[in-house]
Amino acid sequence: MKNAINWFEIPAQNFERAKSFYEQVLQAELETVAMEEMGTTMAFFPADWENGIGGGIAFGPGYEPSDKGALVYLNGGDDLSEPLSRVESAGGKIIVPKTSLGPNGFMAQFVDSEGNKVAFHSRN
Repeated sequence: MKNAINWFEIPAQNFERAKSFYEQVLQAELETVAMEEMGTTMAFFPADWENGIGGGIAFGPGYEPSDKGALVYLNGGDDLSEPLSRVESAGGKIIVPKTSLGPNGFMAQFVDSEGNKVAFHSRN
């Protein structure tokens, strides 16, 4: 097994608001896909579909935002200070500022526009 994780979904209560939040914070366009057979709408984060881990925002029955449970760490790029600096202006709240993990880089946690607790990780 190359990776223990291959996919994640972040629940959205308001799909357009959540999509806008992550597009602003990550400065990336998310691809929207309606999965009609499942009654779900998804917005996919940028990913290397051949070799990497993918994920997205999920809206539909059974998707309930939460600040409890599993914590997803998004790639903070070269320095997570950059996307973290856009969290509050996009409608989120920083709950753990950029924090050193010693030789493992840095992390920060925030609550997104939907009430999900999410984190960033970067080497710098």
